[in-house]
Amino acid sequence: MKLMIKNWKALASLLSAAMLALALAGCGNAATKEGAGSSQQPAQEQSQEHTQTDFKTQYPLTVTDATGESFTFDKAPTKIVSVSPAETESLFALGLDKEIIGVSDYDDYPEAAKTKAKMGGINKPNEESVIAADADIVFGGISLSEDAVKKLRDMGITIFKTDPKSIDDVMNNIETFGKITDHQEQAQKLIAQMKQDVTDVTEAVKAVKPEDKKKVYIEFSPGWTVGKGEFMDELITVAGGTNIAADKEGWYQINEENVIAANPDVILYANDVIDENSKTLDQIIKARSGWDQITAVKNNAVMGLDANLLSRPGPRVTQGLKEVAKAIYPDLFK
Repeated sequence: MKLMIKNWKALASLLSAAMLALALAGCGNAATKEGAGSSQQPAQEQSQEHTQTDFKTQYPLTVTDATGESFTFDKAPTKIVSVSPAETESLFALGLDKEIIGVSDYDDYPEAAKTKAKMGGINKPNEESVIAADADIVFGGISLSEDAVKKLRDMGITIFKTDPKSIDDVMNNIETFGKITDHQEQAQKLIAQMKQDVTDVTEAVKAVKPEDKKKVYIEFSPGWTVGKGEFMDELITVAGGTNIAADKEGWYQINEENVIAANPDVILYANDVIDENSKTLDQIIKARSGWDQITAVKNNAVMGLDANLLSRPGPRVTQGLKEVAKAIYPDLFK
């Protein structure tokens, strides 16, 4: 089925990540590579020769990304490229507008991101554009393919890749970005707000008894949902719900009969998807055979959410958490 998506850039990011997950079943001016590895753990600081004082990064600084690659920075990068909408949002949130010289074709938030030079796709950036940018560091996210990472690194490009699976991973990445760029104070303020968002939600739903937890189904593109082991699954869990798709891992295509059998109390969907017949995703969902018997459909608990907040593991992920929680338990957030 052909799709027209009002805000297609956000959804394209998530779909690329999903397809990549299924398929998988360089020296810069400011950094030098220290080695390679295959770990897919979130980006984190590996070592640092000096202690941090008053949120001021002491260089040289060595960090390790999600692929296990280590980098040593002798100074803060002054030319940054991001080929991931989530990472772009994080870098802008840290106040790095002047340092950001390029973004992916899908980056649309904040507004300033639209004015930056385009570096191509999120799965496979435009090699010529990235090379021409001559950035000190290129940040990539969950959608950046292993092949693209390897190829760009072989060309001498410093690629720092993230692969967050949880809200904590997102905050750890932001903390690492703050250290790399000497914007630690901004990073800590942002993380503090994100932690407060999480606390607000957990406090609101803590009284929900296990037997009263609502069953939740989420669909971000026709026929696609997310299982355990991904940040979107955690959003449902932290919000006090039970993800009916958590019997499988990662992003996958649904079995419609299984969703009917699971009988979710709430259905969440990306609110900017429109098919070739001008049908929205909620209309597509409600029109499926037998889905009119699902509790969520019968009770009109089919709730549309901002696709960017759902799909981007960046600084607004906790805003997405709050929206998910409000959709599941509206009475607790009046």
